[in-house]
Amino acid sequence: MRQPRDHRYSVGVAWTGNTGEGTAGYRKFARDHRVVVADKPVIEASADPAFVGDPARWNPEELLVASLAQCHMLTYLAQCSLRRVTVVAYRDAAEGLMRESGGVGEFVEVTLNPVVEVADASMIDVASALHEDAHRDCFIARSVSFPVRHLPTVTVAGS
Repeated sequence: MRQPRDHRYSVGVAWTGNTGEGTAGYRKFARDHRVVVADKPVIEASADPAFVGDPARWNPEELLVASLAQCHMLTYLAQCSLRRVTVVAYRDAAEGLMRESGGVGEFVEVTLNPVVEVADASMIDVASALHEDAHRDCFIARSVSFPVRHLPTVTVAGS
């Protein structure tokens, strides 16, 4: 049995939205901020436009949905490689549903819609089944308290 290993992730967040009055009024400051990790491009972020954010910047809700889609994809691709399933293309149009009630919100579900192309028709059944394994093993999906669904489509490249 493998010993548990800890992995730490350090991320800096810095508010850049002081327009001169700080937070003197709810609409007097921008929600703009930067997400920074050493030696990586800065993510220019804000709040969702529904919460007075800049629609041209990433918001935390989008980043959460993106993280779930990325984790599923990376876990899935690794499992495919171990099972000799050759994936030649992968894309997803993930959707998250956050419900707001009484001025607070929470995610109630995220649906992943991966579209996978495999090299050969003989790989379709295993490629389809591996989405369940990827869902089970995805670190981020295992860490959230709402359902993460996946509705995969698997096709053969060139067909």
